Amino acid sequence: MTAGHRADTRTPAPTDGPAPAEGVKRTSPPAVGSQRTSAPAEPEAAARRLLDLLAADAPAEELASQPARSRAAGVAAPDITWIEEATETALSVRRVLDQYRRREAELVALFDTAGDLAALRDLDAVLRAIVRRARTLLGSDVAYLTLNDPLARDTFMRVTDGSVSAAFQQLRLGMGEGLGGLVAQTARPYASTDYRTDHRYRHTGTIDDGVAEEGLCGILGVPLRLGEEIIGVLFAADRTPREFTPDAIALLGSLADHAAVAIDSARLLDETRTALTRLEAANATARAHGEALHLASDAHDRLTRLVLRGAGIDDVAAEIAVLLRGGVAVHDTDGSELARSGTGPVTPSAETLAASRTDGRAIRADGVWTSAVLAGTESLGSIVLTGRADLPEADRRLFERAALVTAMLLLMRRSVAETEDRVRGELLDDLLVDPTTAPRRDSGGLTLRARRLGVDLSRPHAVAVLDSEPALRPRLAEETARRARRLGGLAGTRHGHVVLLAPSDEPGTLARTLAADLGRALGTPVTAGAAGPARGPEQLAALHAEALRCVTALHALDRTGEGADSAELGFIGVLLGDRADVGAYVERVLGPVLAYDSERGTDLLRTLRAYYDQGASLSRAKDALHVHVNTVVQRLDRVAQLLGPDWNTPARALEIHLALRVHRLTGKGAGPGT
Repeated sequence: MTAGHRADTRTPAPTDGPAPAEGVKRTSPPAVGSQRTSAPAEPEAAARRLLDLLAADAPAEELASQPARSRAAGVAAPDITWIEEATETALSVRRVLDQYRRREAELVALFDTAGDLAALRDLDAVLRAIVRRARTLLGSDVAYLTLNDPLARDTFMRVTDGSVSAAFQQLRLGMGEGLGGLVAQTARPYASTDYRTDHRYRHTGTIDDGVAEEGLCGILGVPLRLGEEIIGVLFAADRTPREFTPDAIALLGSLADHAAVAIDSARLLDETRTALTRLEAANATARAHGEALHLASDAHDRLTRLVLRGAGIDDVAAEIAVLLRGGVAVHDTDGSELARSGTGPVTPSAETLAASRTDGRAIRADGVWTSAVLAGTESLGSIVLTGRADLPEADRRLFERAALVTAMLLLMRRSVAETEDRVRGELLDDLLVDPTTAPRRDSGGLTLRARRLGVDLSRPHAVAVLDSEPALRPRLAEETARRARRLGGLAGTRHGHVVLLAPSDEPGTLARTLAADLGRALGTPVTAGAAGPARGPEQLAALHAEALRCVTALHALDRTGEGADSAELGFIGVLLGDRADVGAYVERVLGPVLAYDSERGTDLLRTLRAYYDQGASLSRAKDALHVHVNTVVQRLDRVAQLLGPDWNTPARALEIHLALRVHRLTGKGAGPGT
């Protein structure tokens, strides 16, 4: 076929129609008159094949192979040129479609990431998911995330994915140091094709060592931005050099924006959880506290009603033991037991009681709980709880409230006791009035009044006068009144001294006991002089006068802090006592000698009298007795055995000499041994 024939059969190019897509070159069939060796429809057929391949989403390689196929089919050179231009246009369209498709896939991945992050509630899980998705989307070897530390003014490695280096996983980057520190400082994304040789960044030994140990080259970092605040940096990195495209940077930046919101949400949720947990704990504490207060208030009301109904300390102790499921003992200020329930005898230590008084709280020591019973700062006693190794706060408060109720009961008892003590004191005053000054005193009425107070004056009674430091006399009076109630007697204050009337036929023993016990209770010496015994009210005034002289004599004899009666003061007691028993005095001093002479018919008493009458001279005594001096010595040795080795000391000699004189004066010196 000639060239003219080919020009006649060529299809003319269209002169109008839609403009080609931007970036796609317009391709027209060969012009009329150009040479061709194929059928007139070959360019159109090639164009249709290219369009079919694009529609079928054929690979780019298959599109690029179309010109070669046309040459193999013998298509003329002008048509081949046209087909090549059409193929280039088809490949451009394919690249645009691939770009759109890739962008669509990235958007879908970002939406999926946002959904996944929104579903997470744990901050660590959120951070791990962010890093894992970043590594997947960018196809990098490693992805990691750092968070800013405002206090240390740096950014630290928080989560990694794909990392194998422990040193790298523990890196901290100062603001402006390395690629990540620069991102954290400037809030801008930065990328490096090969960080190890990139001198745009401030390299440090620690960062370079960590990057080298991990083997990283290409690194991309974008800021985690929350409003105006930068909270960290998100990274993607490869172990080979990599040029990060703007699309990759934009993709990681979009993921970082989602991640920042997710981190903030997780952090807020975690803070909310923490706040809710604290609120629940506070509510539980408040409920427990309210329940404890309710139980304590109810127990307080029960104990208060018990006290107001007139229950005694034993009833209150039993009720406290039931409420606290343990044993209870109540003690007075001197440590004496007032009541006990559900436990054996137990006494709190002085140190524990002092600590409870100071703190105002129950104290546990030696397996028991002790609470001081206080009225303001005044100690009224103590209460002890046994059988409870552990005491929860509610029970501890209940125990302390029980101490308050016990204090109220003891105060009421003290008020009653004080009233009773006033009545008893008035009776004691009336009993100690000198009968000579009150001739019309009704002894029967006094006896009846005493009986109403539980005092039986028909029994033998002793009178004791007690003395202490003036500042402590009010406490001495209080303790003596307590002792009087215990003994079934009377106590009061008379002429500046504390006086006790108590049933006793041994006044000396009573005086010594009072001096010792009350001295311990007050922590200071207490001197007690006693006289008695006597029955009925008539002799009590005389006993009081004698006891007063006795306590005065104890002070004069430098025996402050001791207790004695007149008989125990020797010849001074004889001189002081209005009712002194002279015979008893002689018997107490000379009794062993008198008995020895009576049993054996010896002359020890006469020898002893001669010895003292002759001025304690052995030679003059043997002349007076008409015996050998050795006989006098032997008899006096026997006296020493009977009266004690101190018989010839000045004090004992005075006692013995006076007893000898009294013995002769009373007319009992007749017979042997005179």
